[in-house]
Amino acid sequence: MVPAAYTLSFQRTWKYLNPQFLGHSFLVPSMGLTAVKQTNISSPTSLVSIQPVNISKYLYFYGFLSAMFLAELILILLGWFVLRREGQHLRGAWPAEAGYEMITNHFRRYTYRELVAATGKFKDELGRGASGIVYRGILKDNRAIAVKKLGDINQGGEEFQHELSVIGRIYHMNLVRVWGFCSDGPHRMLISEYVENGSLDKILFGVGGSEVLIEWMQRFGIALGVARGLVYLHHECLEWVIHCDVKPENILLDNNFEAKIADFGLAKLLSRGGSNLNASRIQGTRGYLAPEWVSSLPITAKVDVYSFGVVLLELLKGARISDMEKNEDEEVEMVLGRTVRTLKENLQLDGADQSWVPGFIDARLRGEFNYLQARTMIKLAVSCLEEDRSKRPTMENVVQVLVSVDEVSSATVMGGAA
Repeated sequence: MVPAAYTLSFQRTWKYLNPQFLGHSFLVPSMGLTAVKQTNISSPTSLVSIQPVNISKYLYFYGFLSAMFLAELILILLGWFVLRREGQHLRGAWPAEAGYEMITNHFRRYTYRELVAATGKFKDELGRGASGIVYRGILKDNRAIAVKKLGDINQGGEEFQHELSVIGRIYHMNLVRVWGFCSDGPHRMLISEYVENGSLDKILFGVGGSEVLIEWMQRFGIALGVARGLVYLHHECLEWVIHCDVKPENILLDNNFEAKIADFGLAKLLSRGGSNLNASRIQGTRGYLAPEWVSSLPITAKVDVYSFGVVLLELLKGARISDMEKNEDEEVEMVLGRTVRTLKENLQLDGADQSWVPGFIDARLRGEFNYLQARTMIKLAVSCLEEDRSKRPTMENVVQVLVSVDEVSSATVMGGAA
């Protein structure tokens, strides 16, 4: 029989062993005790039973906790590393920036060599303007692209990257999709989708010998599409954008004659710092410039509303404002002002005589247009062309008015007859 003191000491030692694994019970050798077969040892003074403990359960449990902790630690360190690396990307100077590969999934950096190959050494020119020259190209994945070589861009790295990040996040069906940029050495380019039918001016005004006639419903759809695109830029995208150069040359048409606004955001890219600082005060095109461009008033989204009003009149007339009954020494602004005054007078007398509406519409349509839509567009154009910008509607208001007559009867009038 084992004394009680020895039994208790033995149990404290034994509880860290697994009797089932060893197959026997052991007493501590230093006590001069030998192994015995029984697993329960008792004494008259103390009944202490030795309960075997499964060590493997403890090993599995604590091993699992350790593995979970280690995995979580690795994920935290990995996330910290990625965020730190991205932060360094965005803070890096533009000329030295080497890892600015992608701002969004659809906006990436192209090398100059890639674009030389895609454009055949820039041989297929699509057009040119104040912001640069545009070339057509084909990427390796057979996507058709338009490559715009930008003019003088002298912004600092962070500033230019910010502008590009804004453009890269903009997506709307009535805006040309920008796919990326190039910044190799002195080369600064924007890469966008290629829009099949080219710019509105070529078809509407017959530039380049085009003989395609834009039908009435297509013209109305173009007006509504441009208005929706401007609403997105002014009110809905993450950082509001003022286009500053809305005109037919910057409105592209796809295969279905859906309108897509081009060059949005370039006013910001080209107006900050460097040689463009002074020129940025007058960023648009004569004939489409709001009066505040030549005044000391701050530039707001209402300058785009004014330009849209001019585009509306040109869609209706099928001709440039500058070509409308222009005297030899008359400035385009004077022609526009006289046209607006005449239309205002006609709208006020509309109840007495409605024959003026067909007289203003493009004669090539041969009277095939919707009278209600035409009159609504004329009234909108006049309100957009108010000299006092506070009287001009927002582009949201414009869209609401156009949508209200979008689904009217498709019946047309001939020569003003109801």
